[in-house]
Amino acid sequence: MKIGERLKRLRMANSLTQEELASRADLTKGFISQLENDATSPSIATLKDIIDVFGISMQEFFSEEPDQECVYGKEARVQATDDGDSVKVELLVPGAQNRDMDPVLVTLEPGGEMDEQPIHEGEEFGYVISGKVQLKLDDKLYTVEKGECFYFTSDRTHTVKNIGKGAAQILWVVTPPTFYY
Repeated sequence: MKIGERLKRLRMANSLTQEELASRADLTKGFISQLENDATSPSIATLKDIIDVFGISMQEFFSEEPDQECVYGKEARVQATDDGDSVKVELLVPGAQNRDMDPVLVTLEPGGEMDEQPIHEGEEFGYVISGKVQLKLDDKLYTVEKGECFYFTSDRTHTVKNIGKGAAQILWVVTPPTFYY
């Protein structure tokens, strides 16, 4: 295990600068920098002072982090709508409700329209992979074609309708995961 790399990851995950970490652990910024670059090694007492800042034990610090799955094939997708619906929603990353964003693939048959999504916290991004859709935000309509995208805060009612002749597909990402299907 590279102690410096692990310390840097913890520091960044806790949104601390080197200077803030050094101050909380009663060390210098230069020493923290040297540790993160593996230019020096801390004593056990110093390492304990540092990891106390993160609120973890020595055992937690030295335990191996499990490899996180990062590639998901078609077989990992979960269909969140019924077959035969004019709107098909596929969850691209299983367990997204435990993550910071919810990526889905939305397929709309010609004339297909999603139910109006209620106002909620967060942001949404959609990239039209194929077709032509009409995005409705509150009472305003936008036409979004293949290769174009949309982005909005979710504090407005919204829906999307396929206004093209063929099926439309949208890569849609919601954060935090609140996608309603």
